[in-house]
Amino acid sequence: MAFNWTTFWTRTFTALIFVAVMAAGLLGSYTSFFALITIIHFGCWYEYLKLIDKIHATRQDVFVHLGFALLGFHIVLLFGDFYFLGYHVARSFSFPFLVAGLVFIIWGIFRQAYIHKKALGIAALGLLYISLSVGLLLYMRLSQYPLIKDSGQLWGHENGFYVPIIIILAIWINDTMAYLVGSAIGKTPFSKISPKKTLEGTLSGMILCVAAITLILQPFFNWPLLLGISLMVSVFGTLGDLLESKIKRMAGVKDSGRIMPGHGGFLDRFDSLLIAVPAVWMFLELVNYLLK
Repeated sequence: MAFNWTTFWTRTFTALIFVAVMAAGLLGSYTSFFALITIIHFGCWYEYLKLIDKIHATRQDVFVHLGFALLGFHIVLLFGDFYFLGYHVARSFSFPFLVAGLVFIIWGIFRQAYIHKKALGIAALGLLYISLSVGLLLYMRLSQYPLIKDSGQLWGHENGFYVPIIIILAIWINDTMAYLVGSAIGKTPFSKISPKKTLEGTLSGMILCVAAITLILQPFFNWPLLLGISLMVSVFGTLGDLLESKIKRMAGVKDSGRIMPGHGGFLDRFDSLLIAVPAVWMFLELVNYLLK
């Protein structure tokens, strides 16, 4: 097959934009990070609800979809212990989103001729799958885990600033190494859910992720936390990828969306993150508890 230069440049251009947006959100202030996770949250909800409708061959009312996304954002805002435009995020904005979400869901249900209870229930799981994960990412960004070595600051930033960066960096290393090694030497299928994944690639991605994060970053950060974070990411990030692949297979689609040409949608890009974040949070909270 001839090399498709059009596809190559499309994927490259999209990837560069994606990296630029992620870098701007991760390396900026609380406000830029908050803007980034807000985009991720609503983008993932939009695609998740579309997939649920496809799986159950139904079409829930647009207000039901909007209500779930707003209700989920209420959960995210509960973790917003900082000020935005002079207002405390959690205290000022979470309750209005709770009310709006509930009102829209109820209104949307009454607008429907038929209520698909199972689809409605599975859609509600997105509050845990998407919103809680995004909220915990914001929580860790604002927290002070003993991550930085010998000091509470590194290059002018405190501990929490680096947690999301390390998580996302670990996910990228894990995914990239798994793909490269799997493409080169992979022969044993890892799971029927995702036929392209190989055991060799998956295990290599995990090992190289843990090794790279722990060894390269240990001069600046406490290595036991680096080891734990990268291990949680490599294991649970892979499970997140498999979960999203299962959802897409049930829906009969190749990609969750088309927001990023050549790379799929929001869920395709952040499937690993959504499952890895709660695992990392539990690990860091356990460390904090043991150090008290």
